[in-house]
Amino acid sequence: MEEKDKTENGEYTGEIKGGMRPSMKLVVMGIINQKAKSMEVILSCLPLETDAEADVGLQVKVSFKDKAVQRNARLAEEWGRPETTLSYFPFAPGESFKMEIVCEHQQFRILVDGQPLCGFTHRVSPLASLTALRVFGDLQLTKVA
Repeated sequence: MEEKDKTENGEYTGEIKGGMRPSMKLVVMGIINQKAKSMEVILSCLPLETDAEADVGLQVKVSFKDKAVQRNARLAEEWGRPETTLSYFPFAPGESFKMEIVCEHQQFRILVDGQPLCGFTHRVSPLASLTALRVFGDLQLTKVA
């Protein structure tokens, strides 16, 4: 993974060399804006800015207002059933965070500040087709790796 391909404040688009595979880990670190509404982390099959048709293997959508973290995937231009179950909400305005997305054989495991947050069963295969990472929203990115 190249560190910081294209970053403007809270936006990053980067290529995952060779695509995702089990035991791989992506790290997104940043600081949440004071008046944050939302942020998204998306793993998709195309690094295009207009990824309207691309399959999405994992979309993590954080809503600060609802204190919710929604996970979903898109196959053949159709979004699947969103998953929203959480044991806790780890984000706070003005606070820094470290999100890790660990790719396992059956699922993505998402950790925030070292604590398990949720899992998301793979819906896109092969995993190696997931070659793009996008991060955007109400945050200042400090590191993407």
